[in-house]
Amino acid sequence: MRNIILFSFLFVLSGIKAQTVSISGMAPAYIGKKIRFYKIEDYLSNKQKLIGSATIRIDSSFNMTINCDEIQKIVVKSNNNRGFIYIQPKGDYSIFFPERNIYEPIKPSGNDVEVGFNRLDSTDINYKILGYRRWVDYFVSGTFHLRNRKDTLGYVEAFDRFKGRVQKAYEIDTSENANYLKTYIKFDIAGLENINNVAERNRYEKHDFFIKYQPVEYNNDVYMEYITNYYKKIVPQLSNATNEAFYQGILNSSPSMVMNALGREYTLINRRIREIVMIQALSEIFYSKDYPQTNVITILDSVVHFTMFKENTIIAKNIRYRLINLVPGVIAPDFVLSADGLETKTLLGLKEKHIYLHFFDPNSNDNMKELELVRGLNNKYSKYVKFISIYKQESELSEEIQKKLDALEWDIYPTSLTNSIWDKYQVTTFPHYTFLDATGYVIGSPALGPTPNGNYETIDQSFFQLKKAWEYENNDGGELYDRNH
Repeated sequence: MRNIILFSFLFVLSGIKAQTVSISGMAPAYIGKKIRFYKIEDYLSNKQKLIGSATIRIDSSFNMTINCDEIQKIVVKSNNNRGFIYIQPKGDYSIFFPERNIYEPIKPSGNDVEVGFNRLDSTDINYKILGYRRWVDYFVSGTFHLRNRKDTLGYVEAFDRFKGRVQKAYEIDTSENANYLKTYIKFDIAGLENINNVAERNRYEKHDFFIKYQPVEYNNDVYMEYITNYYKKIVPQLSNATNEAFYQGILNSSPSMVMNALGREYTLINRRIREIVMIQALSEIFYSKDYPQTNVITILDSVVHFTMFKENTIIAKNIRYRLINLVPGVIAPDFVLSADGLETKTLLGLKEKHIYLHFFDPNSNDNMKELELVRGLNNKYSKYVKFISIYKQESELSEEIQKKLDALEWDIYPTSLTNSIWDKYQVTTFPHYTFLDATGYVIGSPALGPTPNGNYETIDQSFFQLKKAWEYENNDGGELYDRNH
């Protein structure tokens, strides 16, 4: 009897074993580098989680296997560049990851690229979405001239015909990915309806047609984009009485009061959606002077621990992380940096000076050029600022690059990809800078770098002001400083 029970238990376990997806491909512009695949944990915070990586071989090929239990959009990254694909359980994908789109200049922060497929089964979700997208592009390009006219009747008629054809083409699909595809198309068309206000539906009609009877599809990016846009900046749209009740709920740090207040709004009759919208609204008002930030975080904490919807737990947790982690004025997360021949560094042990963390990619020519500018900053301000440069230790560096790094006058830490500093300091592109004060509080993250941003600002000005303040405090109240300058 015991053997029968054990066999049954093992059979159940085998039935719930995670399904896998195989991904292989070519990336000739990234030989020797890592290609990484990220899951989007939720579409409010857009927080990404690494789910797999591979090193691109000398022949530019790579292959890997990742777990996949449901259709999802994943982000593909290498050398700061990023694209995306969809994957479905048991999928087998052969992709091409380009250096950049041909007409786009190279951006130091990384380029968005269009991932190509070497082959696709006609039943795959990518094949179906790409086919639909080509159809949309053809329709949009063919009706552009109609939308620019004052009389939009021609466009409305063309749009209605297009919707009818799409519905007829896809309603017969009964495959495993049909629900995901139909939801994708439904809400993509819902977004198209808003072009030039051609849709006759008002806000409440849109709710009843698109949202009211539709299950919440957390993993469908187009659905979630429509929902977040539909409820964007909901608080100013509330009636005066509802707005006041919402405000009182915040003052009392009460998620139930806030939920009850939002429940007065007709478009929020669905409790699951209402809680999502509450999380979104809390993130939108967080930086408003009218609402206590501590109360907002307390309410998000309550959702994390007590919500009835596990998917909303993830959203609330990630939004809370986005709001309080690395916001100027909050205590920075601790870290541990260690390397052969260097003293182990932690944030708690670095409280003598301001800290400038510089995350970079030594295999990037642009990053290495900027390293020389960091050297100039270190030469000028090392008396007042502790410079620490950090890079991912993935493979052996060339002798030339290693020699350049060894010649630098400040601490350079090769750091494992598993080190929590990458996640804690939200490093997704290179170079990336974080500026902390001498007590470990965040001044800027991402902080300004040594090269000018779009407003012609650099970190040099901040360092110069810090130098002035230090000299003022250390020269008898500034009298000597003022006399000599």
